[in-house]
Amino acid sequence: MLPSSSTRVRLLLLNSLLRSTPLPPPKSFSFISSPNPETSDIPIPTSPPTQESILYVLKKLEQKPRKALSFFNCVTTQHSFEPGSPTYNLMLRILGHKDWMKDFWAFLKSMDETGHGVDHGTFLTLLSNFKKEKLTAECAALSQFYAQSKEKAGSDAAVQDAVHVVLGSEDWKEGVEKKLADVKLPLSEIVVAKVLREVRDHPLKALNFFQWAGRRPGYKHGSVAYNAMVRVLGRKESIEEFWSLIQEMKGEGHDMDIDTYIKLSRQFQKCKMTNEAVEIYELMMDGPYKPAIQDCGVLLRRIAFSGTPDLDLVFRVVRKYEATGYSLSKVVYDGIHRSLTSMGRFDEAEEILKKMRLEGYEPDNITYSQLVYGLCKAKRLEEACKVLDEMEDAGCVPDLKTWTVLIQGHCTAGEVDKALECLAKMIEKNCEADAEVLDVLVKGLCGANKADGAYTFFVEMVEKGGLRPWQATYKYLIKELLSVKMLEEALKLLSSMKSHKFPPYADPFPPYISKFGTIEDARVFFKALTVSNYPSSTAYLNVFKSFFNEGRYTEAQDLLFKCPHHIRKHADISELFGSIKGESVA
Repeated sequence: MLPSSSTRVRLLLLNSLLRSTPLPPPKSFSFISSPNPETSDIPIPTSPPTQESILYVLKKLEQKPRKALSFFNCVTTQHSFEPGSPTYNLMLRILGHKDWMKDFWAFLKSMDETGHGVDHGTFLTLLSNFKKEKLTAECAALSQFYAQSKEKAGSDAAVQDAVHVVLGSEDWKEGVEKKLADVKLPLSEIVVAKVLREVRDHPLKALNFFQWAGRRPGYKHGSVAYNAMVRVLGRKESIEEFWSLIQEMKGEGHDMDIDTYIKLSRQFQKCKMTNEAVEIYELMMDGPYKPAIQDCGVLLRRIAFSGTPDLDLVFRVVRKYEATGYSLSKVVYDGIHRSLTSMGRFDEAEEILKKMRLEGYEPDNITYSQLVYGLCKAKRLEEACKVLDEMEDAGCVPDLKTWTVLIQGHCTAGEVDKALECLAKMIEKNCEADAEVLDVLVKGLCGANKADGAYTFFVEMVEKGGLRPWQATYKYLIKELLSVKMLEEALKLLSSMKSHKFPPYADPFPPYISKFGTIEDARVFFKALTVSNYPSSTAYLNVFKSFFNEGRYTEAQDLLFKCPHHIRKHADISELFGSIKGESVA
């Protein structure tokens, strides 16, 4: 059957877009190797360094801490470059690993001495890295340093006075500017960035301050201040001001630095501001500090998962990627294919596969999983199942992810029994289930009003099959069981959580037991919480409070008499029961 006329038009567009002749690779950045043996293979700027160019090179050296530090030291000592706060923070993140602790703490000390602080995002990133690498002492030391630096920043009277004036103003009038002038703020890019960081949750007030500072005699915004302001404005409520500032920034000869781009791109994608994420991608690809090559694939993936993908955005990203000199990779082809299949445009998706094969890329589990997902989304479940057979015929064995997508597709379509059949077939093919498959099927069964079946299936897979579930699956199933008054089963899951070293999920039990349960149910609940000692006094207190909220004072009193002595004499619990007695007397 011939494709429709509208489909043929789209295919022509795809063919013109996905030309087979790759453009030349992008020009290299203007950095050369140093002739000095001590700094050999370290990039040295061939022109005066800027904040944007230094950030760009450091980002390229992110996986090479020694080179990054040598480069930083070189440009600051030999080229008299004064780094801004973003540059210091990026360098700190590069050094924030166990093999570089000596350099890390030395760098942090020098950073603090120059008046630059650790921003909140950097602090959280470093803390996460230290925890992963089991650097317990470093975690404590960093947290202490960060707390002290915040306290120190809070003692900067001029900055704090300026922040107070900015946040205390409803409208920006001459009176506000006079108050700011009276503060006698020593304007510099570091100071402006500090104020902007403190008022970042009020973007329009921050912009008023930024514009006021830019009009002050003897001061002119540079790259650091502009980028700090751009970060503050990069949100839905101030997006018009954001783009206006971008134009002003370009007019002044400044570029968005790569660190600002990465933060904004993530923020836009997280907030589902996909159009804005594409626009700043295009902006950066047209400038000197181009995003990493993998950013194209990440952005295409985000567009595909945005609900209803916008193909115009997909093609804009790909066109800009190609125009910069890159030839299409497997990841990019997959990105286009993912959006097409998600929208049910299977004819165009097939054309992409043909083009992909011509370029030497064979479809793999990722590619086929996308097709399976799209077919399931379109409720073409039989065709989705056949894809797995086609995969095997093509020599591509379906992996666990592909099977999971197929099972989830059936669950989403309400075909839970068929999903279980898919699971059985998957196991027959020697592909073992994991926690994700379990989670998908538990939610599918509960969504089909089969909480009892979900519990039976869960126990079968975990207790008998030896599968280790996610903590989130436990929590979900416990809540679902309580919603259909299956308290006994929910309590058993609480004990099962302990056996898998998860903290027992106690929150939903007190309100349920106090409303529908008995004193004996409460005692069983306490027993389920017990590990090597009695449950905490807080657990008992929550149950008693729930009984009081339901007006079951007598049962609460009876339960108290059956509790351990230390609980009956606990101050908070005694106070709770005393308050109820006082109310009764009154």
